[in-house]
Amino acid sequence: MSQALPKRRQYQRAAREGRGRLRAGWRTTHIRLLCRRPASAKRPVALVNASEQRIYIVAGMRLLASYPVSTSRFGVGTRNGSFRTPTGAHRVIEKIGEGAPLMTVFKARRNTGKLAAVNGQTDDAICSRVLWLDGLEPGHNRGGARDSRRRHIYIHGTADEANIGRPVSRGCIRMKNADVCEVFDALEDGSVVYIFGGEGT
Repeated sequence: MSQALPKRRQYQRAAREGRGRLRAGWRTTHIRLLCRRPASAKRPVALVNASEQRIYIVAGMRLLASYPVSTSRFGVGTRNGSFRTPTGAHRVIEKIGEGAPLMTVFKARRNTGKLAAVNGQTDDAICSRVLWLDGLEPGHNRGGARDSRRRHIYIHGTADEANIGRPVSRGCIRMKNADVCEVFDALEDGSVVYIFGGEGT
């Protein structure tokens, strides 16, 4: 029987864990992002480091939380059909799944009413929460054959939690289900998600 999603937890534990892993690079990346997109300073920002397989939630220059993720097994890249995780600046174009029970399965961004079992399947099931990303860099991740929104690039929960921390996805950014619920609550519609690091083209 499913359990109701617990009330949103505070970020202190995750922030402590993240500070233990921080590299100077995330601060440098965030400063560059703020210089390029000053409006992003008005709301929480997500920085996804594909090299470290981590996502950092930042407000101003303050780290709120850090979580492990899984980006693409094929590396990073923006071309349609590559199954790579796109780099560069994105925004959250739509948040899907608010209030749904943990492990709810979504297909085509619709709640199927079914629950997945953690590590009970290894396919690319989309679970719990979905944050749909829209590229902000024309010619790189927006428009033509390099469009993150049309590629349906999401941050989402997964049934395959055992592989979080390793690049095994097919382009999306997978997270543990409890973690993606916290990120869902932290980010707003329009929040910037900046993806960097990793190997690929």
